[in-house]
Amino acid sequence: MEFRRDPRRRALIPLLPLRLLLIVNSFASSVTAKNTVVVHERLSRHHDVQVVETNRRGHATRFAEDAARRGIDVVVAYGGDGTLNEVATGVATTDTALAVLPGGSTNVFARTLGMPNDALQAVDLIVDALDRNDISPIGLGRANGRYFTFHTGLGYDAAVVRRVEQRAALKRYAGHPLFVVAALRTWAFDYDKKRPHFSLDFGNGNTVDNAYFSIVMNTNPYTYLGNRPFDIVPTTSLSTGLSVVTFTSLAAPHMLRTMASALRGGGVRDYPWLDIRTDVRQVTVSDSRAFPYQLDGDYLGEIQNVNFEFVPNALRLVRSHP
Repeated sequence: MEFRRDPRRRALIPLLPLRLLLIVNSFASSVTAKNTVVVHERLSRHHDVQVVETNRRGHATRFAEDAARRGIDVVVAYGGDGTLNEVATGVATTDTALAVLPGGSTNVFARTLGMPNDALQAVDLIVDALDRNDISPIGLGRANGRYFTFHTGLGYDAAVVRRVEQRAALKRYAGHPLFVVAALRTWAFDYDKKRPHFSLDFGNGNTVDNAYFSIVMNTNPYTYLGNRPFDIVPTTSLSTGLSVVTFTSLAAPHMLRTMASALRGGGVRDYPWLDIRTDVRQVTVSDSRAFPYQLDGDYLGEIQNVNFEFVPNALRLVRSHP
């Protein structure tokens, strides 16, 4: 592609505009009609932009799949982590790239990329990245054939997400406090802390048989509490295998010490109640009884068997960073 220099912005501008599809989840916590108009205007200065809005689960994936079939250059996902996951699923393994605009309450993946937690600041970074043609492949996790961008939770945290989604109307206005309350109530009343919930099989006879709660991570941190990251395994990245952290106890002192360690930064310590694996390419989680699981922050129900794998170079990502 040939470029010209724009003296006003000191950037290289493509001679031919890119074809963009902006997928908007207007129900996401921080998406507003005014911001959507501004985002569209800024993307449209040098590119051909179409806008569509989602209105139900799975809608963003269908939009993204159709965009890839039509040869759209970039799909911009403007919503929360659930919208991002759907769009990533729709364009994975295609030539269509993904750009991320934070519009949810937590925006884990966007913030992991170093983006500001504000769409109007982030859109300028996307524009600059498109000007530079800064697009490169990243790896994704896959659970039973479905891709995820940052993590999948099995057991306790999935039960927390389930409780939050039961109060979805409050999420837009009290996202982080709602999660804290849900985590406390789930631990106290909703989740069995006396028996293991599943086992993990890493192959070659390498297993964890007494698992209460596992996180399968494609990026680090695991999530954010306000501006504080839950720093679990800092070496986890989009170019390495998955990190798998399993709790073999949910005793209150163990949970509190692990949380404190994660909030201090530098990753959690190698406590006796934690099993930590890095650069995992494949793992199977199973039990005779169904257990809850969530993927990129969306509760997906209960299941008895989940096969995880790391898929390198699965997605072309617009590298929008400061």
